[in-house]
Amino acid sequence: MDKVAIITGGSRGIGRAAARRLAHSGYAVCINYRERRDAAEQLCDELTAAGCRAMTWQADVADASAVGAMANAVREAFGPISLLVSNAGIAGQMQFQDVTEAQWNRYFDVNVKGAFNAVQAVLPDMLHAHAGSIVTVSSMWGLRGASCEVVYSATKAALIGLTRSLAMELAPTGIRVNCVCPGVINTDMVQVLGQETLDELAHMTPLGRLGTPEDIAAAICYFASDESSFVTGQVLTADGGFIL
Repeated sequence: MDKVAIITGGSRGIGRAAARRLAHSGYAVCINYRERRDAAEQLCDELTAAGCRAMTWQADVADASAVGAMANAVREAFGPISLLVSNAGIAGQMQFQDVTEAQWNRYFDVNVKGAFNAVQAVLPDMLHAHAGSIVTVSSMWGLRGASCEVVYSATKAALIGLTRSLAMELAPTGIRVNCVCPGVINTDMVQVLGQETLDELAHMTPLGRLGTPEDIAAAICYFASDESSFVTGQVLTADGGFIL
């Protein structure tokens, strides 16, 4: 099976680092984005200039038809899909009593239904090949709850349940499903917290620093590689020891 990957939420942060590393590892990559066309196209240009195979595709992962169209476009450009990195997600801090039904639904639509849509879109290729790898990106808050991030934590816990159950279901077909749970990673998503809070979070991390997108990309690429050929249904926490 050729090395062809879709990375949802691939224009920034963890997804961007994963797309870059996978492309340089020989994958043809589809950089999915919802809003940041400029960032996605800049990365695509960078990768193609380096001799890698890359394309971009705009799709809201909560929209099943848009995700299906993306998968079809990738097949036409590169062939059957062998790797899915389900990374797209939204986060935010709010007190639970202030959460609206619309906010609750949007978080689950993107973070959980988005993974559902992406897996269903790529699974026919993997089932036909009796091979493939699916990597979901959850969070350490999916393993341990976070105050004022109840909705986010609930969606990330759901992803862990999806990963483990899907791994059991797909194991007889040779398809592996694993999950990475990042800790506090220095991306745009956490920069909004302010430097004082970021310094405090780094101090609270036993390894003494925030994670980088490249740290998480390395974990994703391990699950994508043949080095993890006997690994499925696993949840790898890459958080610098934050929730030990």
